[in-house]
Amino acid sequence: MHLKNQTRFILIAVVVLLLSCTGKSDSVDTSHEVDLETILNNDTLRIGTIAGPVSYFYYRDEMMGFDYEMAQNLADSLKLILKVVEAESESELTEMLANRTVDIAAYNFQQTKALKQQFHFVLPLDDSYQVLVQPLNIKTFKNTIDIKDVTITVAKGSAFEQRLMQLNEETGNNFNIAQAEDSLTQEELIEQVASGKIGYTVANVKVARLYKSYYKKLDIRLQVGFYQRNGWLVRKESVNLRKAIDQWVASPDNELLISNLNYKCLRNSLYFTQKKIKIPKGAISPYDHLFKKYASEINWEWQLLAAVAFHESRFDSTSVSWAGAAGIMQLMPRTASNFGLSRKNITNPEKNIEAGVQYIKSLNLTYSKIENKQERIKFILASYNSGPAHILDARALAEKYGKNKDIWFGHVEEFLLKKSEPQYYNDEVVKYGRFRGRVTVDYVQKTLATYEKYKSRK
Repeated sequence: MHLKNQTRFILIAVVVLLLSCTGKSDSVDTSHEVDLETILNNDTLRIGTIAGPVSYFYYRDEMMGFDYEMAQNLADSLKLILKVVEAESESELTEMLANRTVDIAAYNFQQTKALKQQFHFVLPLDDSYQVLVQPLNIKTFKNTIDIKDVTITVAKGSAFEQRLMQLNEETGNNFNIAQAEDSLTQEELIEQVASGKIGYTVANVKVARLYKSYYKKLDIRLQVGFYQRNGWLVRKESVNLRKAIDQWVASPDNELLISNLNYKCLRNSLYFTQKKIKIPKGAISPYDHLFKKYASEINWEWQLLAAVAFHESRFDSTSVSWAGAAGIMQLMPRTASNFGLSRKNITNPEKNIEAGVQYIKSLNLTYSKIENKQERIKFILASYNSGPAHILDARALAEKYGKNKDIWFGHVEEFLLKKSEPQYYNDEVVKYGRFRGRVTVDYVQKTLATYEKYKSRK
């Protein structure tokens, strides 16, 4: 039996067992139920979501976003193909879920009584609260009792409208509530405040913080709601799908995944990078001329240098990582200093690219004994991402355990991954200790794939 089909057979058998052990938990029409066993048989997990900087968006032909990437991980764990169905609003998304057009509403819904009555909440995230989004000026409201004689615009029927109605009653009906078009999301309303089209709106604090990082003249400090639970939605009939999601959420790897995606999507979203980086038509980046100028110094094709820059900074010359790596080529301050850059000019695009090339040149010398140029490039890419120390350890392990220390795929990369295991990081040939190599292994694969994509462009 084919491995994938065998896995699916086992999953279906488990579902049947669960069903046989589970009584009727909800009174619903079961004539057209869609639960986990149906999804497994169809080979596809259908999620509905709403496009935006947190949930789901395209960045240079690549799908990204917290909800999308979490859903892809869930689909992978169930050996399913992921299908994304885009909705225009929360009401449309809940309607799609109720009508069985999608299996999961993969969007950060705030828990309300109405939603709890109709659906089950899954993938519980940190409790959040609502804030007033307003212009930052001398008239900025600092207390809810001071809000008066203004109009606050929110989506009709949303949790934000419900909270504003309560707040208005609590404070003596001092402000007006305007209902936005149903198709306008909280993200779009925040942008309207930033552009001056409307005066005020209310949003989830996590989303508001992300927009505040881009629109500096917004004020989001005033909390107008209590802490609320939030998460994805599934139909009440989908009992076993809910159990599968709960098991997936409880897995040890999920906590790390959520942490990484929170940083990537809620604190460092590429959605805003594409807003400020204008790429000329037909170009790979705004800096193609610089990649062409300096790639010749290391005898690389310029598209490969561009691919490195893309995976380092997404071509954002102002990018600074949590670890302090800066600029297009994401150089650490010490490395930059070694190649003539100071903190004042480390983000200068040309100087940063030039210094990055000099660093690559030094790595080329480190691996000069690897005769095959294409293999040497893979080791250089890995070292650019993690530093050469752990790559040298992995080469030593590969040689000791009968693999080829000069071949990356299937040889040295395997032992870079093994450096997270005590048997290997405590080995006498290892000089630099434990290392989790998954990010570096993925970096090499993705950078080479991007390089091939760039080369195929005419």
